[in-house]
Amino acid sequence: MIKLLICSPCFNEEECLIETISRLKSILTELKAKRLIESESKILFVDDGSVDKTWEIIKNAAKKDEDILGIKFSKNFGHQYALLAGIEFAALNNIDIITIDSNLQQDETKIIEFVKKRINGAEIIYGVRIDRKTDTFFKRKTAQLFYSFMQKLGVKIIENHADYRLLSSKAANTLANFKETNLFLRGLIPLIGFKSDVVYFEVKERFAGKTKYSLKKMLDLALDGIASLSFVPLRLIFFVGFVSFIFSLSLIFYALYIVLFTDKAVPGWASTIIPIYLLGGIQLLSLGIIGEYLSRIYLETKRRPRYIIEEQIIK
Repeated sequence: MIKLLICSPCFNEEECLIETISRLKSILTELKAKRLIESESKILFVDDGSVDKTWEIIKNAAKKDEDILGIKFSKNFGHQYALLAGIEFAALNNIDIITIDSNLQQDETKIIEFVKKRINGAEIIYGVRIDRKTDTFFKRKTAQLFYSFMQKLGVKIIENHADYRLLSSKAANTLANFKETNLFLRGLIPLIGFKSDVVYFEVKERFAGKTKYSLKKMLDLALDGIASLSFVPLRLIFFVGFVSFIFSLSLIFYALYIVLFTDKAVPGWASTIIPIYLLGGIQLLSLGIIGEYLSRIYLETKRRPRYIIEEQIIK
């Protein structure tokens, strides 16, 4: 048997949270009845600064049930930090942890498979969605492009894995030693190593409410993943700069040849405008990439708390 913490981050999920609590509690009870997990195993809900009744629902559930724990952030720090809070709690208490979203799209019945694979010796088990049929066309295509791009950048990432996973206490303790501010857990966890396995699941429609992951949040997460795990974009700047330098040098020699050895030297805008626009665009693109890295280095050097806990219910 293992001692398990089921952790579910929440942000404005009052519409579906009562059902989520009920389903996760049912899974926890089943696991205990089958003697797959220890009786001290719990469920932890991390409220990521909700402004609705999410925390009130968690508090009421915790009062009625000893198996329910809660952590409330002082404001919205983001999904990755809510997950991190649960992982650090598990590491501190030396227990295994499963993270699962509270919107009921990830198949909670698969938790039993996660636990069985953990008992068989896997330290990290990734939940991988079978397909993306519940996504919009735009989200499906951009996700495919993102995973392909990350792999080409040399980032080890599990395709179609989205933070539904089990970490052993050893893996959680190891991850807790990663102190970076710019979190992209899907890329960090494969860096740990250890024996891993996969559980496949189907994504369901939302039980209630709307997605809290806006396009901006998805772009921010993607940029964090790229900037925190790969230096390839910086190296590309060098190669692009080198190629543009050779191209510009060729234009200079061509212009000199026309002036010195032919009578076709007609003043025109093309020979002036093309290099200016080419080099200007490359410089702005390069500065933008460097800026993304510098902004993240800036945040890392400040060493601010990655999240702030306003209230917690720990038993």
